Amino acid sequence: MKLAPYTEIQTDWPASGRHILASHDAETIVVYQAYRPEIGRHAAKNQRFGGEFSFGRMSWIKPNFLWMMYRSGWGTKEGQEVTLAITIPRSLFDEILAVAVPSAFDASRDRDHDNWKGSLASSEVRLQWDPDHAPDGTPLPRRAVQLGLRGDILRRYAERDVIRIADISDFVAEQRQFQREPVKLMVPAETIYRPQREDAVENIGLDPWEATSLP
Repeated sequence: MKLAPYTEIQTDWPASGRHILASHDAETIVVYQAYRPEIGRHAAKNQRFGGEFSFGRMSWIKPNFLWMMYRSGWGTKEGQEVTLAITIPRSLFDEILAVAVPSAFDASRDRDHDNWKGSLASSEVRLQWDPDHAPDGTPLPRRAVQLGLRGDILRRYAERDVIRIADISDFVAEQRQFQREPVKLMVPAETIYRPQREDAVENIGLDPWEATSLP
């Protein structure tokens, strides 16, 4: 896992807007989840989800490390003690984005409430944009994305298409002490992620972002 000092890398991130921050290359992207030890350790050991993992429930993934840290209390919340970094193909992630349906009705996107409700009920991917947070938990103007998976696309993510599952709980514990000392904090080297599918860009409402180079 490539790391970077938080105080340095965050200067390259947009201050506001809907953007995806992620560790990625030309072919893959890393997303994060947090589970109780029985599920997390089983996944890391077997390099696929199984055991006590439930395929009957929606499973939420987050490409932004600090957003995961906020939601899991830096690995201290009950049932979220094991943090996993899951590497998946960009092609799968872009497909997930392209078919995602927002959790809340958006009149600027969907004119008919009943149509949105029907799409939400049948969709295998749920989309949420929430306030991103600084390491100490302070909310930011920038939005962070999380995606809920179920059905066949969850099976593909969790069993068939997954490339690598790493238990990064020790790293989380090491960095937890610096959440209020950002000058000492190291984080995964995340940059702005731009989907390779334009229908994915349009579907989730990404804001434009100019950068000198993007993988």
